[in-house]
Amino acid sequence: MSWTVYLSGEIHTDWREQIIKGSEAAGLPVQFTSAVTDHTASDAAGDCLGNETNNFWRDHQSAKVNSIRTKTLIEMADIVVIRFGDQYKQWNAAFDAGFCAALGKPYITLHDEKIIHPLKEVDGSAMAWAQSPQQVVDVLKYATRK
Repeated sequence: MSWTVYLSGEIHTDWREQIIKGSEAAGLPVQFTSAVTDHTASDAAGDCLGNETNNFWRDHQSAKVNSIRTKTLIEMADIVVIRFGDQYKQWNAAFDAGFCAALGKPYITLHDEKIIHPLKEVDGSAMAWAQSPQQVVDVLKYATRK
């Protein structure tokens, strides 16, 4: 069986690449999907629907276009990894966690110990809390073993 793992969350570090490389090195039967990680492209996703001069409506339009990809790929995933970084608030990642919880979709949170308190509800529904990409790889090794 091949597993599909959706990688959600912060886009400012190389955590995705670390998980992908670690999984490849371990020979795990997984394929990875993700949101668009180019911030500029994500912000402009709705621009194809017309020029919007009001930032609220531009963001609203782009969020809806982005959600086509996000919703579809999360629904297709076997497991979701949701990364919360220390530098920025990832409201979209929190939304993805809530969506997974509502679907009954298993997810792993990935974040530093410093932000345990604000993520207590998100972590409460997670199947695991990892503090490093390697820990995520280790969980995937166990979950996908024959």
